Amino acid sequence: MKKVLFILTLALTPVFGQTTKRAIFLGNSYTAFNNLPNLVSECATSTGDELIYSSNTPGGYTLEGHSTNATSQSLIKSTEWDYLILQDQSQRPSFPDAQVAVEVFPFAEALNDTFKLYNERGQTLFYMTWGRQNGDAGNCPVWPPVCTYEGMDSLLNLRYRTMAADNEAEVSPVGAVWRYIRENHPSIDLYTADESHPSAAGSYVAAVTFYTAIFKKDPTLITYDFTLSAEDAEDIREAAKVIVFDDMLEWHIGEYDVTPAWSVTYDTGYTYDFTNESLNSTSVEWEIDGTVYTTDNPTHTFPSDGYFDVILTAMNESDTIVLIDSVAIAAAGLNQIDDMNISIFPNPVENDLYISFGEPVNGTVILFSVDGKILFEQVAEQQTIIEVDFLSPGPYLIAYMEENGTVVKRQFIKE
Repeated sequence: MKKVLFILTLALTPVFGQTTKRAIFLGNSYTAFNNLPNLVSECATSTGDELIYSSNTPGGYTLEGHSTNATSQSLIKSTEWDYLILQDQSQRPSFPDAQVAVEVFPFAEALNDTFKLYNERGQTLFYMTWGRQNGDAGNCPVWPPVCTYEGMDSLLNLRYRTMAADNEAEVSPVGAVWRYIRENHPSIDLYTADESHPSAAGSYVAAVTFYTAIFKKDPTLITYDFTLSAEDAEDIREAAKVIVFDDMLEWHIGEYDVTPAWSVTYDTGYTYDFTNESLNSTSVEWEIDGTVYTTDNPTHTFPSDGYFDVILTAMNESDTIVLIDSVAIAAAGLNQIDDMNISIFPNPVENDLYISFGEPVNGTVILFSVDGKILFEQVAEQQTIIEVDFLSPGPYLIAYMEENGTVVKRQFIKE
């Protein structure tokens, strides 16, 4: 079943309502300690969101074990889930390359493939764990890279990233947030006495990281502190914001989502060319001022000046996302000389835009975005210079408005 999401941008201010997500946690004691799935649910509840979850977390279990486990397989096939969360045994992904290639990667792929078969709109999310507090003493003699926390943790980070990239999946980078806290907030004890399993603080790190990855929202919105002091909980949420929320594509979070986007350029008269810039879509449908187009890049002629609705629907086999926007159409002669000798150069422009008037001026120069928002204005001079290096690349409008009400418009492109 496809999900349909409507994005309304007319108000220019995003409004986030309640979001409900469904997730399966397949792991072992690292997931079971402090009931991590429930902690993620409590974090979500505190922000007005909802996590519906199920889990199978036998002690010491591996991805290989889950690939044939009847309970795990039944959960994957039982209903439609948004996320399959996979956590391997705490040491296995840090073992030598040849061993990981046989004991880890094939089973990550098998679980992901089964999940996608039964959950066409679902996403696999790998649970990146952390290095042991002082490295893996048991395996240190035969595999020196795991002798220290830093060495073991770096290997876990690499291997979970690899699994995500190989399977077009996402990463919940708990280990990366863990490392940030070790380095920046060393007073927060993340481990239990065995120097491996998570303390209450360690599980809270995992919970806020998963909240961020699953809901794609700022973890500082969370008001649930678990059993931690308010100060420690706040520091952990800030760490998750820095590592995860502020850099989600680093962890492939949202990379494979359908993302509708478009741009528009002036053609002639009232005719404009629209370009589909959506990500991860296989087809699109436009509705521009009531006219429907199914081509990627339609050309549309507007009847007059004014604001007009633009609705872009981007689709793939899993998602249908609808972007509702508007465009401001200026007078038909955007690039015409009209009866006033005005030139703008260079066009396209990178830094300084020069506006040259061939006759005396008595008015104001106004810079608009294509959606009609005023970005800058100044008193016109015979040769007016406007610094535009602060603008993002794309089309913009310049209007010269005389005190008597005469308006002349031009379009330019910011490189």
